[in-house]
Amino acid sequence: MSSELDDSQDWELGDFDESLEEFDDFDVRDGVTHRTVILRKEHMVALLCLKTANVGAAICRVDPRESMPAVQIYDDASAAQEWFTKSLRTSLENGWYLVYDGLPLKG
Repeated sequence: MSSELDDSQDWELGDFDESLEEFDDFDVRDGVTHRTVILRKEHMVALLCLKTANVGAAICRVDPRESMPAVQIYDDASAAQEWFTKSLRTSLENGWYLVYDGLPLKG
């Protein structure tokens, strides 16, 4: 058994649903919302995270082709949600596959 991913395997986990743009009600605690997306392309795995609050937001991107994660801070949570959606859509258009979209993973 090989430890590498087999690209011939069918990894379709569902097409990107336009309704995913409306993710507003994930893990909301004290006005803070979290969303974590895991993407796969060939032998790479990437992570895209969004954290919004009443006073701003942050997007974190972990790209295996980059040496360090990238974090963008926003004063406006709606602007961060818009850029998160655009970034996710662009990734999917560029051949990345959605593996997970939901609450931050723990454990």
